[in-house]
Amino acid sequence: MPGMTSWRWTLAAIAAAAVLLAVTVYYLTRPTAPPITLACPLQIEERARHPGMVWVPSGTVAMGSDVYPEEAHRTVTVNGFWIDRTEVTNAEFAVFVKATNYVSVAERQGTKGAAVFVLPSGNTDLSSAANWWRYVEGASWRHPAGPDSSIEDHDHFPVVAITLEDATAYAKWRGHRLPTEAEWEHAARAGAATLPEREQPKNANTWQGVFPIIDTAEDGFTGIAPVGCFKPNAFGLHDMIGNVWEFTADTYENQTPPAHVIKGGSFLCAPNYCLRYRPAARQPQEDGLGTSHVGFRTVLDAPPTR
Repeated sequence: MPGMTSWRWTLAAIAAAAVLLAVTVYYLTRPTAPPITLACPLQIEERARHPGMVWVPSGTVAMGSDVYPEEAHRTVTVNGFWIDRTEVTNAEFAVFVKATNYVSVAERQGTKGAAVFVLPSGNTDLSSAANWWRYVEGASWRHPAGPDSSIEDHDHFPVVAITLEDATAYAKWRGHRLPTEAEWEHAARAGAATLPEREQPKNANTWQGVFPIIDTAEDGFTGIAPVGCFKPNAFGLHDMIGNVWEFTADTYENQTPPAHVIKGGSFLCAPNYCLRYRPAARQPQEDGLGTSHVGFRTVLDAPPTR
C-alpha cells in the first residue's frame, strides 16, 4: 500500500538520522583514548611441566545454546589434554618462522593478502559486513592491518591473518595440534554447568558501544589486546572469550570454499551485533583466508603432572 510504504521510508529515515546524530555526539564528546598497552603480566611458571600450557581434565561437556540455530545442543565426552593458556602470540609465531623459514599463506605469490577490519564512517550502510571488511593486498601476520602496518613492539599480541594451514603447521612444529571443537568448548566452559547466554562478559576484550561505528573502549582496548590482560577462567585460561576468534580442528559442515569451526568471538563482538562472545558460539572460517580477528591456540596430548 502506498501509505504504508511512505511510512516505512519515513521511519527508516528517522532511524538513520538518529544513528548519525548519535555518532556525531559521540565523536564530539568522546573521552581521550586509553593509552596503548603492549603487554600484560602473566604469572611466572616455575618448574612447569609444559610451560605456557594448562591441564584440562577429562569430562563431559554439554555443548550448544539457544542463541543461534547453528549452536545445536549435544553432549560430548573428552579426554584430558594440555592447552595453551593464551592465544599464540606474534613472538611465538616469529620463532617458528625463523626456525623453519615458513612462509604464511598470506605472504605467498598468488595470495598476497588477508581480510582486514576497517572502521566505517558514520554514514556507511550497515546492512552488509562488506562495508567494514576489506581484502587488503600485503596484509599478513607481519602486517595485520595492511602493508603499512607493523607488529613492531607487539610481541605479546595474538598472531592474526593466519590460515588453517598456517596454524596447523605451527602446531605440528611444536609437536602439538589444534583443539577439537568439543575440547575447546570444554576448556572455555571450565566446568561451569550454566553460563550467561546474552550478557556481555566483563573479563573479555569485546566491543562496547554501537558496532561497527562506536567503540567506547570501556574494557581499556580498542582493537586487539595483548594476551593475558583479562582474568583467566576457572581452568586458568586467558582470552577464551573475545580478543580473537580461534581455529579448531573441526570442519564446518556444508561450506564452499571449505571452512573450519572457529570459537570464542573477538573484539568485534557487541550486544547489537554478533553476540558470539560465548563458549557455545561457533562460526565458519574459510580455510585459506587469513583475517585480522582470527588466531589460534594449540593442545598437547600428554599425561597430566603427577
